[in-house]
Formats: sequence, structure tokens, C-alpha cells
Amino acid sequence: MRRCWVAMLWIGASHGAVTAGADLEQAERNYQQLCQQCHGVNRIGGAGPALLPQSLGRIKPGEIRQVIENGRPASQMAAFGALLEPAQIDALALYLQRPPSVAPNWNEADIRQSHRVLVDVATLPNQPQHRADPLNLFVVVEAGDHHVAVVDGDRFEVLARFASHFAVHGGPKFSPDGRFVYLASRDGWISLYDLHNLKLIAEVRAGLNTRNLAVSKDGRWVLVGNSLPGNLAVLDARDLSLVKTIATLGSDGQASRVSAVYTAAPRNSFIVALKDVNEVWELSTGPNPDFVPRRIEVQDHLDDFSFSPDYRQLLATSRKAQGGQVIDLDSGQVVTDISLPGMPHLGSGTYWQRDGRWVFATPNISKGLVSVIDIGTWQVIRQIPTLGPGFFLRSHANSRYAWTDVFFAPGNDAIHLIDKQTLEIAHTLRPMPGKTAAHVEFTHDGRYLLLSIWDTDGALIVYDSNTLKEVKRLPMNKPSGKYNVGNKIEFAEGTSH
Repeated sequence: MRRCWVAMLWIGASHGAVTAGADLEQAERNYQQLCQQCHGVNRIGGAGPALLPQSLGRIKPGEIRQVIENGRPASQMAAFGALLEPAQIDALALYLQRPPSVAPNWNEADIRQSHRVLVDVATLPNQPQHRADPLNLFVVVEAGDHHVAVVDGDRFEVLARFASHFAVHGGPKFSPDGRFVYLASRDGWISLYDLHNLKLIAEVRAGLNTRNLAVSKDGRWVLVGNSLPGNLAVLDARDLSLVKTIATLGSDGQASRVSAVYTAAPRNSFIVALKDVNEVWELSTGPNPDFVPRRIEVQDHLDDFSFSPDYRQLLATSRKAQGGQVIDLDSGQVVTDISLPGMPHLGSGTYWQRDGRWVFATPNISKGLVSVIDIGTWQVIRQIPTLGPGFFLRSHANSRYAWTDVFFAPGNDAIHLIDKQTLEIAHTLRPMPGKTAAHVEFTHDGRYLLLSIWDTDGALIVYDSNTLKEVKRLPMNKPSGKYNVGNKIEFAEGTSH
């Protein structure tokens, strides 16, 4: 039921114009008659995903119109082209992109009412009920039809596949022992899945529009960062029951959306970046935490961030600094600004050792380059030109190369391999000419890697990381990202955190 409906769209579909003088009152009546049963009163979602501006922000108006008119194959999204005139479809597409007349709300009572436990974990075996290495499993998000696949990283076989909520986002996170994986959708649904028993355990809707989630070092807590409503939701990691919500208000009382949340395992804390106030929060996850934030004042709103390898310093994007801002988490002081062109995507960057020194490399969303920064001095030591703006960069301690895509370039079927010592592009591959290549993740030992072909007729391509020879292809429906259990729970060099 959850995979259909208007919001199930692919970037790159045909575009269409929306009439400026549309009859929005009639469009609202059409919504109530045709859409409300699945998408909910006030468009906050129900069996289908939310149809709010925050949910549809990355989807072009023509794409929305196309699905209203033609429906969605292999889903329960009906085609309304025979029921509505073209002008009515235009008006409905415009209506869905505008805020509801009544501001949507989602409070603690709503969260608790949405909570459901599907399986009692106490009744399940504690040991893996499959033959795969539990630390070499991959969790693969298939964005094309909103499913998640569990892949054996030794045999490269799909062990299980299950339906997810609309648009899983922010990267799955794992319990410290790797048994459980936590998934967040843009619509605020949080899902708990048992990788030992290949079963969905529990779900809860923690918000209406969610950025991402984090799991505490001890595996006891899940923190969810929301844009709508602007708050944090603390969940019990055992069953996703709500512990409390925390309004994200600046010290001056100004409300803020959440940019991102991460766990800082060496610090036994969560780190929260706020989008609308100049603050970073640290929430302790030690014994009996009260989740009262420690506020760190910063010089600008922070949209994206990463950490130094020891988690003592935070590297965050800052428009005021025209690049990055380095914040010492112990002192709460801004250490320095880093001049970086364009829009660096720090959350998808990675680090490695070069000549005995740590370096951090970040792709760039708006410029064709990868910036390499010396973490000891916070100086940019190399700008590596690429074929276009990119989104992801990955490596492994046992790999000679860092792999980066050119996701936003016209020729985004290419992927670059950067030599981590010379900082030069050593190879450029085109795995499936004409189809987007993106997001690499290595096996636990780094011997192989999986690369995504972002297409409805896409695939996971397995490469030998040393010979660069293709080993296998697994057909998949727009696999947008994949995450290796061992690399993630060990915060391994080369992967994102």
C-alpha cells in the first residue's frame, strides 16, 4: 500500500507547465474526493505518502502532473487523466505544491498513536538465521519502487527484500552489534529491521518531514531530526517507542528546522546541526541521559557536516565562510574557516592517511572538483578537477583509490578513481554508458566494492577493488545507496558516518 501514489516519481521524467491562474478551490475539492483517502486530511499522509511542499520539494511540477494524469505502473496510484480536464490536473499539481490552509502538526500523541510493534524481538533467535557473515551484509535502498534489499557481501546474493516507506533518506543506521538496522523516510516513518532474522520489527512516524536519524553508541537510543515539525524525537532503540520530543528552539527562542543528526561515538553523544539558528547542539547519551542540549554558538547556519577522525572537531558548510567552518567540540569555539568553492558535500566526504597525515576529501554539488584538505592544518592541499559536480565519495583502508561520481554532470555515467597518494585521477570508468553511476560501498575487508546504477532498469555492479574487473551484476530498481554493516558500525576509514 505504501509504495503508490502521486509522490512516487523519478527525477528526469518529462516536464510540464502549471497554469498560474488555476482554480485552487476546485483543486482542493478534487483532492478531497480523489486523493484524501490515501494521502490524508491536510495532506499529511496516510496509506500513501505526504503531499506537502516539504515532501515534494525535489520533484518538478511536470513530474507531479504526469503521475496525476497517468498513474504509476506497478502501484495503486490510479490515472486521473480520464476523470480530470487538463486544466484541473494543472491546478491539482499546483495545489499540492502550496502549503495547506491549515498548518500541519504532529505531536507526541500522534507519534505514540502511529507506533506499532510487528514482532516481539524476545521471541526471535539471537543468532543469524542465514549463512551470511553478519558483518559483511549490505543494506541496499532501491528508490525506484521503494524497497530495501539485504545482500550477502561474500556471495553477492539477495537474502531478503521488503517494502519501505516513501523515499528512505539519510542513510540506514545500525545497532552497535550490527543486528538491527534503522531506516528513516522523508515522510517521517522510522522502521526497525532485524538482520539476523530478516524481519521487520517495529515502525513509528516520528515527524512529517524527516532529515535523518542516528543511533547512540550504546545502542539504547535513536535520535530523529525533523524539518516538519522542527524538532528532535528520542526513541527507545529496542522497539521505537517514543521517549520524548525536543523542540529545536535557539537560545533566543527562534524555531529551527534540523539540518542533520549524527552520533559521535567517541564522545558518547549526538551532534545536531540546526538549519535556521546559529547553533550546534551536543546531547549526551551517557548513563541516564536527560537529553538537554549543550549549545555551541557558531557563526552561520550549518547545512551539512562531517567530523575529524577523532570526533573532536566538526567540519561544517558555512555560506558566510564561503566554504567550511571548523568547530572544536570540546571548547565550542570556531577554529578556522576553510575557503571552498561551490557547494561542498561534506556529509559524503571521506578521509584517509597520506604520508602519515590525515586528509579529508569532499565532492562538490555545484562544481566539477574534489577538494582535499589537510586535517592537521585545515588547509586545502589540492583541488582535483572532475568531469562535473558530484555527490558521493568513498574508499576503504585497503583500497588504493577513492571513488567519486559526477552525479550532477550531463555525462553522469562516469566514475573517477582518485589515487589517494598522488591525488590524481588514475582511472575513469563508465560501467553502463548512458546510465547514472553513483555511490560506492566496499565489502568489510575492502576486497570488493558495490557500485549503483541509478536507473529503474539499474543494477549493483560488483568490482574487484584491486584489479578493477567486474565480478557480478545484480539487477535492481534504482539502487540509490548501499551500506555495509561492518564498515558502518566500526566507523571505518573511507566510509561516511
